[in-house]
Amino acid sequence: MSRFDCRQCGACCCNPPDNRAEGFTEYIEVDARAPLLGKPELVRRMVVYSDEGVPHLRLHPDGRCLALRGRVGSQVRCTIYADRPAPCRSVEAGGALCQRYRRAAGLRV
Repeated sequence: MSRFDCRQCGACCCNPPDNRAEGFTEYIEVDARAPLLGKPELVRRMVVYSDEGVPHLRLHPDGRCLALRGRVGSQVRCTIYADRPAPCRSVEAGGALCQRYRRAAGLRV
């Protein structure tokens, strides 16, 4: 396995502390072409709409995406992996965003 294994991380699935400190409670915007928007049951469980009507992935009270299962930094999985929105698909293991999220979650870079 590579040094950056998404199945052992999940940091990018958590609203970073600096976002929360600034009052940003919405994290991942769900783009209009995201497969999950075509699945009403997933929308009911996993999507929340901002005051402006923009869909975002629903967050657990601890700041992680509700679709993330497991323990961040240990073993995780995404329950909507095939249907995840574009921002989730844009993070590359070991890339700059990955490393930024890992630092924010207190994980080794």
